[in-house]
Amino acid sequence: MTNTSAALDSVILGDCVEVMNALPERSVDLVFADPPYYLRLDGDLWRPNETKVDATDDAWDRFSSPEDYDAFTREWLSAARRVMSDRASLWVIGSYHNIYRVGKILMDLGFWILNDIVWIKTNPTPQMRGVRFCNAHETLLWVKKSQAATKTTFNYRGAKAGNEDRQMRSDWYMPICQGGERIHVEGLKAHSTQKPEALLHRIISTTSNAGDLVLDPFCGTGTTAAVAKRLGRRFITIDRDPGYVEIAQRRVDAETPLPTDQADTPIGDPIPKVPFATLVEHGLAPAGARLQLIKGSASALINADGTVTANGYRGSIHRVGARCLETPACNGWTAWALVDPSTGAGRLLDEIRREFAIRMQKSQAG
Repeated sequence: MTNTSAALDSVILGDCVEVMNALPERSVDLVFADPPYYLRLDGDLWRPNETKVDATDDAWDRFSSPEDYDAFTREWLSAARRVMSDRASLWVIGSYHNIYRVGKILMDLGFWILNDIVWIKTNPTPQMRGVRFCNAHETLLWVKKSQAATKTTFNYRGAKAGNEDRQMRSDWYMPICQGGERIHVEGLKAHSTQKPEALLHRIISTTSNAGDLVLDPFCGTGTTAAVAKRLGRRFITIDRDPGYVEIAQRRVDAETPLPTDQADTPIGDPIPKVPFATLVEHGLAPAGARLQLIKGSASALINADGTVTANGYRGSIHRVGARCLETPACNGWTAWALVDPSTGAGRLLDEIRREFAIRMQKSQAG
């Protein structure tokens, strides 16, 4: 494999560093990595009822020493950084066993940390031996290539709009992978650390755009690839275990992409704010015209300076509206309607403002 197009939308069997080193520089728009956590478990874990805990004891999580793990981490992160485009970002997930080592290496390599996200598991595995607090979270580090990188993709407005118009926070409450989403082979979990699709959905939708190329160096059961395909992204995922590659490929083949307009089209720049005085100046809410409250019987007269007068009180459309409604505050744009003197019909000020703002925005763009 010598170019990106040959690997597009592929689940590749191989060593992630070798595969990434064969990709062109700056060809990837988003990296999500779920590397080995280096849990270093000594022996089996048992519940109080003497049943064995299905813990992570896979060969891929074993390293000869902390130094060996650090060298492995530095190698794959360096390879990932090389293929990241100037607007790309990288996510890496881990637990207290490894995330602090990974964070130091990230900074040593020149990455710049944007956020550390706490994935709070709403249904964590209990602490069976009763000797520690229950481990109920994992940490994700979201980084860009360098402090100087300024074009990093972040669909902030879309994320905020989808979060009930509230800024999305760095604490994410989601259950661990469970039920029908959890993949089993012969009655056993196919992968001990399969991540929930909801987690990848949030990451991919907020930090990449439709058509972008998403890379996952540690494919596992193919969650990243499946969600990327569903959201209209291209993808390259890598794993050195033939069994995981087979599972991931079947999962990807069964996935159907969303229509382009649903796959998450970034929300554009907001409509510019327009002062009420601007509508007065342009004759769209002319001085001398009358406003009528949508709720209540009060009316107001528009003054030449953009203030309005009602019941002997003069001020902004917001303050006068609040006074007439006897409320602490008022959004004058949605409270007042401009009265057409010939018909007596009213038209909401917010509609007039929006039409004017869109017109001005188009004229500035063209």
